[in-house]
Amino acid sequence: MTNQPNDPAQYLATLLAAGQELMQKFAAGVPGAAAPPGVDPAATFMASSKSFLDMQQDYLRLVTGFWSGMLGAASPTEEAAVPLAKDDDKRFVSEPWRNAPGFDLVKRTYLAYSGFLQDSVESAAMDEKAKGQLRFAVRQFIDAMSPANFFATNPEAIQLAMETGGQSLTEGMGLFFQDLAKGRISMTDETVFEVGKNLAVTEGAVIFENDLIQVIQYAPRTAKVYERPLVIIPPAINRFYILDLQPQNSFVGYAVEQGQTVFLASWRNITPDLGHLTWDDYLEMGVMRAIDVALQVSGADRVNSLGFCIGGTLLASAIAVMKARGEDKVASLTLLTTLLDFSDTGEIGLLVSEESLVSREATIGLGGVMEGKELAFVFSSLRANDLIWPYVVNSYLKGKGPPAFDLLYWNSDGTNLPGPMFCWFVRNTYLENKLKKPGKTIQCGVPVDLSQVSVPAYLYASREDHIVPWRTAYQSTRVLGGETTFVLGASGHIAGVINPPAKNKRNYWVDGMAGAAAENWFSAARSVPGSWWPHWAGWLNAWGGPEVEARGALGNDKYRIIEPAPGRYVKAKAD
Repeated sequence: MTNQPNDPAQYLATLLAAGQELMQKFAAGVPGAAAPPGVDPAATFMASSKSFLDMQQDYLRLVTGFWSGMLGAASPTEEAAVPLAKDDDKRFVSEPWRNAPGFDLVKRTYLAYSGFLQDSVESAAMDEKAKGQLRFAVRQFIDAMSPANFFATNPEAIQLAMETGGQSLTEGMGLFFQDLAKGRISMTDETVFEVGKNLAVTEGAVIFENDLIQVIQYAPRTAKVYERPLVIIPPAINRFYILDLQPQNSFVGYAVEQGQTVFLASWRNITPDLGHLTWDDYLEMGVMRAIDVALQVSGADRVNSLGFCIGGTLLASAIAVMKARGEDKVASLTLLTTLLDFSDTGEIGLLVSEESLVSREATIGLGGVMEGKELAFVFSSLRANDLIWPYVVNSYLKGKGPPAFDLLYWNSDGTNLPGPMFCWFVRNTYLENKLKKPGKTIQCGVPVDLSQVSVPAYLYASREDHIVPWRTAYQSTRVLGGETTFVLGASGHIAGVINPPAKNKRNYWVDGMAGAAAENWFSAARSVPGSWWPHWAGWLNAWGGPEVEARGALGNDKYRIIEPAPGRYVKAKAD
């Protein structure tokens, strides 16, 4: 039989003390909730929270009912009031959480306290941004304090340790020290994957490189190709091979199979000697250079272009710069989970403040490196119960190494950014939302107006995206000046995009009410089963120009093959 916690009361006392300390810290730091010297910040928060005392008393009555129930004295009313874990809460699905009285008590106490903290935040009288910041912080605390995360209060971990004679704990400690050496939590078995061996294996070659990018041209797979090539700009904060994972789920491979001549920019992982690079450098040396290479190799009049996440923000900005210079090099624009209007950025926006950015600008704004592992942790914290704590529990408490999963391998393979580029981006987008405003940003020496980007645009967003909220991504239909086609896919930021047709998974929505608000668009849209990739391919074909004979040789006399794809830059690890 599974052991009970030695002292659930001690766990409860620790939880309550930690919660009080949390309230004190965050009440002191939240705008509008901070107290003057000599005033208790926790009291200030409590005073701003409607019915705080009532909620506290309800919580204490509920907990008293739990503990009375342990002694056989719970009333029917108290029993009915006991909160249960939600059906989709994976932390508490196993039998011991339900059937072992001590652990059931700890679980229910935790859930009740979580609800109390969340209700306290929601009822607080403070501005919405401050409340959002506090809501995020409290959720981080609640997630971290789950009894499932601690050996002494996790019946599954205790039972496994007993069954294995402690071997699970020994193996868990080994996994912990391995991750400690890496400086991050392992989410997948990293020994299974190797870039260039079983990831990023679509045939091609690097035909150009500078200090910032390598340009890869992929080999054709069809006898004829569209005259205009497709230039892909991946996110600069991640490796490009999210678009070229394994052959069965490679977006690049799919595009090549549709008769596209694909060129792709592979961003360099920034080292201290490159820490001076700016946003303008990413446009000139990165996006616009890749477009020029594709034009000169293909001989086409214009290119079709695709940007993913921040790669899309860079791409749209570069096209606007070229437009201001009188250059017409792009025939169409595809943006995947991209923001141009940053009016509502979800929880990421809550983490950005004037104070925090000023601090960054002082340290790395004129030169330095924004580390990829720090950015990766921020993104993971948005879904801590999916991307942090399950791996802590399974690896360190149960001694089970994570399974092999290519998406999570990529997710752990971050890249550094130069400080000046990072600071410019955050200030002009997340903090001040200037990018969408005509002439409010000067990029590459010219005022940028995204409304002058008049090429046809295919705008894809994911409905459950926690990084790029789909309703905000939809606002690009109003920012850009050309005809737009908006498509909404199921799932999240990555899984929604990487949805190959062969798997026949999920669905997407199209043909909503053009020009309407996001919700009105969605209410009129129709759902289509399966992958959105064929829909995009059909749209892109209209802008590809005539079909021509595919050339066997990659590059040309000016742009000769440097090395096979995927190239050196994508393999350089972040420190």
